[in-house]
Amino acid sequence: MTQNVPDFGALLRGTEHSAVHLEMRDRYMDDPVFADWRAGLPVDRPDAYELPEEYQDWAALVRETVTRGVVMRRARIVSEPVTDYIRWEHAITERHNIALGEQVRWLPRRLASDLALPGNDLWLIDDRLVLFHWFTGDGDWAGHEFTEDPARVKMVSAAFEAVWDRAVPHAQYTV
Repeated sequence: MTQNVPDFGALLRGTEHSAVHLEMRDRYMDDPVFADWRAGLPVDRPDAYELPEEYQDWAALVRETVTRGVVMRRARIVSEPVTDYIRWEHAITERHNIALGEQVRWLPRRLASDLALPGNDLWLIDDRLVLFHWFTGDGDWAGHEFTEDPARVKMVSAAFEAVWDRAVPHAQYTV
């Protein structure tokens, strides 16, 4: 089920100041790059691995967004020891996120127990719009919801900032 959701690319292209992404799952849908990584392909070396087209499109969108001065931050809440999926995300974060201009931090789930968190992953755009992402228990895509409700935006913003303040920058987080 999807509710009144604008095109994400259009949302990001319309962002003026900030785009933050909160990820709280230990595994997401199957990904061809993840499958390659599990098979032992060196996905963290630019000379040894070419990104699929959908990642190239994402990379172009992120570069375009940060070039306009938009600050993009991504916080990941993870269980420890981490799953193979999170180990893979960590392995490719430098190349797939940070090199594009995103800031990324990691928060061990055990350090988030006293934080009030939304029930779903999300994007918060310019502290005024929220795009919630829904996943099944197995990590498959289940839809999303868009809201501009000030109370929900305020809750999401406060939750993200609490996570961000407590989280470990990518360069300092080891799996």
